Amino acid sequence: VQGVGFRYTTVSLARGFSVTGYVRNLADGRVEVVAEGSRNEVRAFLAGVVREMAGYINETTSDERPATGTFDRFSIRH
Repeated sequence: VQGVGFRYTTVSLARGFSVTGYVRNLADGRVEVVAEGSRNEVRAFLAGVVREMAGYINETTSDERPATGTFDRFSIRH
């Protein structure tokens, strides 16, 4: 998904939800999104990302874990 504005679009979409975390490119060409917030907010946010970027996504996987509380906003990591 790299090279299509995925990270910037994801950050822009995050502003519409009560989520914190990050998005980053991985060395193998995949993109990782880590989001914390209420279950409903995170699910709605991720659904929005998929809806917005559907033409560029081949596969998604998810892993729910307890929130760490370490993020104060949603950002791009390099």
